[in-house]
Amino acid sequence: MKSPHTRFAKTADGVHIAYQVVGQGPVDLVWVMGWTSNVEAMWEEPDLARFLSRLSSFSRLILFDKRGMGLSDRVPESQLPSMETRMDDVRAVMDAAGSERAVVFGVSEGGPMAMLFAATYPERTIALVLYGTDPDYTSMETDDPMVAEGDEYLEYIDEHWGTIEHARLEIAAWGAPSHADDERLATWLASYLRRAASPGAAIALARMNREIDVSHALQAIHVPTLVIAKTEDVEFPVARMRELASTIAGARLVELPGDEHFFWVAEYDTMLEEIERFVGEFQHQEAALERFLATVLFTDIVGSTEAGARMGDRAWKDLVEAHHARVRGQLARFRGREIDTAGDGFFATFDGPGRGIRCALAIIETVRDLGIEVRAGLHTGECEQIGDKIGGIAVNIGARVAAREDASEVLVSQTVKDLTAGSGLAFEDAGEHDLKGVPGRWRLYRAVH
Repeated sequence: MKSPHTRFAKTADGVHIAYQVVGQGPVDLVWVMGWTSNVEAMWEEPDLARFLSRLSSFSRLILFDKRGMGLSDRVPESQLPSMETRMDDVRAVMDAAGSERAVVFGVSEGGPMAMLFAATYPERTIALVLYGTDPDYTSMETDDPMVAEGDEYLEYIDEHWGTIEHARLEIAAWGAPSHADDERLATWLASYLRRAASPGAAIALARMNREIDVSHALQAIHVPTLVIAKTEDVEFPVARMRELASTIAGARLVELPGDEHFFWVAEYDTMLEEIERFVGEFQHQEAALERFLATVLFTDIVGSTEAGARMGDRAWKDLVEAHHARVRGQLARFRGREIDTAGDGFFATFDGPGRGIRCALAIIETVRDLGIEVRAGLHTGECEQIGDKIGGIAVNIGARVAAREDASEVLVSQTVKDLTAGSGLAFEDAGEHDLKGVPGRWRLYRAVH
């Protein structure tokens, strides 16, 4: 089947993301493919093309290649997209395609990004569909070293990526074991993998994917969610899919027979019927959502009371104004949203924890020549929009984390650390702490340059 026309969206940092728009259905559906992809090569596999065409019959289907993959701009292997960057790429594609809101469909490694997107941007997410995926790749286990993306597997693809032998292995080991003798499928898959990524990029992405853990975000998902599982899927066991569905409030679980993680090689009418029924529920009415996932940042000047008394009111006021100007400059640079300013402290939010941490580190450096030191604390969690203000337990935790910080340090919660896997940020263990008014003991980490 002929591929639809491919266009390119340009991200804020200048990367071109290849995307396609297919169909004219009443609801937009953004397809987030797992691992590697090539949006044009997908249409060369007849069964996959039929599956995508059927999706586009009841939706306006939006497909894209992540940066570094397929037809999108190649990037250095050290700069493959973090979860935060992947979300930015999706927003860029949606903007380019003229999509304000969409059903987000995450497959395999595309699932965690789709989950995080739905939690962070409920205003742009109509609903969430998940197939054969897991929120926590750090805890996935298998007895087969050629499935778990361990060192033996990575060594194999380093030497065999995109060969017919490699394609046969992927099909037999986890893709569709009962279709291991399908030579047509293997031939297409070998070509598809070569055009989807280089061996080095595939290895780097596989290593980064091992660090994915968005389980902390699941309770912040409040959009309608459909979870689809194959009962004999080797890579994504149905027990894990059941656990995933039970963790997302109100999620609907559909279990289908078969061992084919490659969903399009088997009978897929039932799956498509379930998706069409689910998507159709939102044609005329969408829920208004006021809760969302955000990273909260709290900063304040260390020793401000003593400094103010020593300097006098006028000099201290001038210093605080200079501090505020520099902090606001960094918030603008890292796309932070100032929520409140109390005295010498700031409360801001970010739609990605990586930007929040980098902003905090930059603030510390930029105010240093004023002769003052700043401390900062961050947490990522569910927030509530209350008029122009932001509230919720995540805000309270963020404030308490900041209160534990020493001068010129950035302290973050475990959640923030987990969600920045693959971002290049480094952390030191700062131990377990009691946070005033927050139950339990909390492990905190110190962000380092």
